[in-house]
Amino acid sequence: MRFNTQLAQLGRASATAAQAVNPPLVRASTTLFSSLAEYKKSYDGVVFESPRYGRTGTGTTFELQTAMAALENTESCIATASGLSAIAAVLLSHAVPGRQILVFEGVYGRTRTLCEKELNRLGVKVRFFSSEAELRERLEAPTTLVYVEVPASLTMQMLDVEAVCHDAHAAGVPVACDSTWGTPAFFHPHALGVDISIHSATKYINGHSDLMLGLITGTYEALEPARTWCDRYGSHVAPDVCWLALRGLRTLGVRMQRHQENAVAVATWLRGQERVKAVYFPVLPEDRGHALWKKQFSGGGGPFSFEFEACDEAAFSRFIDNLQLFGLGTSWGGVDSLVMPAIPHHLRALPVQPDEGRLVRLHIGLADPQDLCADLQQAFEQM
Repeated sequence: MRFNTQLAQLGRASATAAQAVNPPLVRASTTLFSSLAEYKKSYDGVVFESPRYGRTGTGTTFELQTAMAALENTESCIATASGLSAIAAVLLSHAVPGRQILVFEGVYGRTRTLCEKELNRLGVKVRFFSSEAELRERLEAPTTLVYVEVPASLTMQMLDVEAVCHDAHAAGVPVACDSTWGTPAFFHPHALGVDISIHSATKYINGHSDLMLGLITGTYEALEPARTWCDRYGSHVAPDVCWLALRGLRTLGVRMQRHQENAVAVATWLRGQERVKAVYFPVLPEDRGHALWKKQFSGGGGPFSFEFEACDEAAFSRFIDNLQLFGLGTSWGGVDSLVMPAIPHHLRALPVQPDEGRLVRLHIGLADPQDLCADLQQAFEQM
């Protein structure tokens, strides 16, 4: 089945028994078994894929996990309480004192904090790399995991994921990738060699800004460390969340196409504005990462960043505060358009940002792009 047909058909195995088009929402803390033999048999299955106890999931959880594994063209999926909990499960399950984990420097800020505050505390050496060449050099030391995110969370820097996987696998090291931006609609990490793919399903997969959910996909072998960690530490998600995410998943294909069309329209318009120094969006042909994006992606999401010409804090605040159609808030992936100061990691401790190099991240939602551009225009005029 092609992608949009998969979205319409997957995750519905339990719907027939309920005589419904959608699978039922199954809430349960206790799973009942008809015999001792059946109870014992439940412990022969894979944790998080068969009824055992409410923490490991219900039929609703398994429907979402099965659908997501199929969309990612792999064997298995683990649903967790948030995108960050999925990231933590992968990183902490590969943490070995005295060994190193190599992390792309452009990752999500909370990922970097987790590395610096928790992994280092456990005796794990976390080293950040900014290029494929730097990664190759650092793979010479004993390494348990290479962790990347494409594009980079704020700067939208691209990375050659296929080359990263080739070099890491040559050294016997698995690769994990935060694949949230591309979604299964536009990005196929396992086909590029990624062992573990992570999605903050809070964002596009759900698509309605009303739940928290993380999804981890990969082969049974690749996910075994994370699966064991989640089972041991109780990292789970409520079936209600999985049911809502399944509903959002149905429209992922059409939503992503509209997000991309709107984002390209707004980013193209921004390039011509006097106060805009640069737009960072690899979907645009003139972007520094466009060639890599075209090689690895079939489309692009709504978030991108742009850099102002030099402006002070007061002017910057007037721009943000006068936007009417862009909400000021964290996250993205829903219907609404959002704006957020994009502050690089090394500048976050400063009370006031430098006038040069101020970044803004926009998420372009489903409103008409002409209206969004008009809103940005009037905010520029207020600066």
